[in-house]
Parts: sequence; structure tokens; C-alpha cells
Amino acid sequence: MAGEDLSKLRIDRGGVSAAAGMPGKRRHPGLWAAGALVIAVGIYAALRYTAAIPVEVAAVTAAYPSQGYTLLNATGYVVAQRKAAVASKATGRLEWLGVREGSQVKEGQVLARLENKDVTAAMEQAAASIKVAQANLEQGRAELVEVERALDRSRDLLAKKFVSQAAHDAVVARYEKARAAISGYQAAIAVAEANHRAAQVAVGQTLIRAPFEGVVLTKNANVGDVITPFSSATGSQAAVVTMADMSTLEVEADVAESNLAKVRLDQPCEIQLDALPDLRFRGVLHRLVPTVDRSKATVTAKIRFVDRDPRILPEMSAKVAFLSREVPPEQRGARTVVQPAAIISRGGRNVVYVIKDNKVAEAQVETGRTIGDMIEVVKGVAPGDKVVLKPSDRLRDGAAVSLSTK
Repeated sequence: MAGEDLSKLRIDRGGVSAAAGMPGKRRHPGLWAAGALVIAVGIYAALRYTAAIPVEVAAVTAAYPSQGYTLLNATGYVVAQRKAAVASKATGRLEWLGVREGSQVKEGQVLARLENKDVTAAMEQAAASIKVAQANLEQGRAELVEVERALDRSRDLLAKKFVSQAAHDAVVARYEKARAAISGYQAAIAVAEANHRAAQVAVGQTLIRAPFEGVVLTKNANVGDVITPFSSATGSQAAVVTMADMSTLEVEADVAESNLAKVRLDQPCEIQLDALPDLRFRGVLHRLVPTVDRSKATVTAKIRFVDRDPRILPEMSAKVAFLSREVPPEQRGARTVVQPAAIISRGGRNVVYVIKDNKVAEAQVETGRTIGDMIEVVKGVAPGDKVVLKPSDRLRDGAAVSLSTK
């Protein structure tokens, strides 16, 4: 290698250029067009299946089969038919209050007490007067016994001519006077007892009692407030507490006089309270107020609760559905429903497309009966789910969607 002449080594640049130029002459322009078409189709397909598809959305809700029996809907409020503002007939300062809002009370239970030292003293004085009158009666009876004995002796002496007729008449007069005194003493006792009863009433009026069994709704006075029967004085109160009998709760709803033909006494009803939206309570049309409110052209209907619940309180807002007939027990619960347009058939299955995080998930559903204009869904979705309304053929499981602005 060392002896060889390095100057003989050469690079044939022309040959490389010729070899490189040969294939270029053999390429076809159609290959470029085909490749561009394949790329364009791929981009179109990618855009077609990745772009967000605009869809209309419907909500899966809960409905009650009783909607199929509803003849008329009305709104109203829960009202206690037995309610009282408990006050005192006497006037005085509130000394003790033994209840508060929500207290359960029995009939006759003492709720509050006014200052009553003065009327208590008067009652004790009346009780003492009874004892005095009774003592006077005992004294009078003793005197009557003595006079009766004197009268017997006077008769004996008069028969023996030992006393004069005038002396005997004086003894008889004393006897008649003693008898009359007994009647007076007895009357005095009756007066003293009447005064004592009046004093007891006065003391009793300082004790504010529950007129019936119920629950205290509001507390209107505090210890130290002056209580008067009519609350005419400044800074005074009339009612100490307001209470209601919870067993008399009813819904009062206004029914338009044009719809009176749709309601009747003892008609089954369904009551929904705004405070308990997930519950339905059975009710019965108990009575209709026999007069029309001229300003509203309505009649007040009173619906009695069949189902009692301690969570039902006076003045709650209520919606009443007047039913054509009683709902069967097996149909009283809530049902999951969806609009029929959300259900389509794919591969022989009923499916809906549930929207989650701007994508759809295909869910197979099992349908039930028709409730109003909705379809019951027995299995597959739950109330609150958002589903696609009228899904198109382009929609597939996992596809991205956007809410339609229509």
C-alpha cells in the first residue's frame, strides 16, 4: 500500500451524477396526485370524526304515573284548621314562659304565668272569709241549742203558771232570732265561697294554658312584657304564643269557578309540597267553601292529608292534582322518564346517548309504559342525566359533541 501511487486514485463525479439523474427521468406525475388525494381523504376523515357534532339535549327526569289520572291542577298553601293565638284575659307583666317555638303541648298545660301576687292575696283573703263565716255558723248553732233548751223550760214553767205569757213570748222570740241567724250565717258562707271562687278565677287568669293539644308555632312575648287582652297600650302584647293542632293540617287551593265541574267531594288528590319535591302525598277533597271569591273568580277547596308526615308544616306552598280515580299502590312511586325522541334503535337495541364531559356514551335502555308525553326507562339511565335528543346517524360512542344553539 505504501508503494502504490496515490495519485492514481480518482472519484468519478460524472458517473454519480448520471446515475442519480437516471431515476428522475423514469418518475410518473400521477403518483404525486394519488399521494395528495390519500392525504386529503385522511385529513377529511380525521376532521369528520373528531370535530364536535352539534346536538340538542334533553334531561332524564322523574315522573309519577298519577299524571295520567290528573283532571285539574291547582296551587295553594298548607293551613291548620285549628289554630289559636293564646293570650290572657287578665292584664299583667309576664313572669314566666315555659315554652318556645316547636314545643309540643297538651290540652290544659300551663304555657306562661303573669305576676299574680295581688290576686293570690285576694284569694287567700277570700279563703279566710269562708273560715270566719263557718265559725259564725258554729257559734249561731250553739246559741240556737241554748235557746231551744230555754224554750223547753219556758213551756214547762208556763204550763205550771210559774212564768207569765210575756216572759214566754220573749223566749220564743229569742228562738226565732237564733234560727234566723243560722240562715244568715249559712248565706254568709255561700257569699264567702263565691268570693273565693272569683278570686280563684282571677288567679287562674294569670295562668295561660293551652286550649288544645298542638305545637307552638311562634312566641310573641318575652318575660317582662306587659300582657293585655287587646294590646292597646304601647309596648304591650296580646298573644303570648301562637299554636296549631297539626292533626288538622289541610291544603287550601283556589279552583276556578269554570273548573268546578271537574271536582267533587271525597275526590282523590295528590299533593306535592315545594319543600319536599321528591314526595307525593295522598289527599282527599274534604270540602268546598260555599262562596266564590269575586275578585279572583275562584272557590277555595280544602284537601285533607291521607298520608301524615311530621315534616309537613303550616304555610308551606303546595300543588294539588285532582285525580279521576285513586292511583293503584304499585303506581304511586316515581318513575324515570325521558322524551321519546332521545331513544333510537341501533343494532336491534334501544339506546340513548348520554352526554359526559362534552362526549357521548352509548347506553342501552329498557323502556316501560308511556307516562303523559314521556317514556318510562326501567334501566339504563337515571334522573339528572343529559341525553342527546334526536341523535343523528353520525353519532357514535365516544364522539365529541357541542350543545346546539337552536
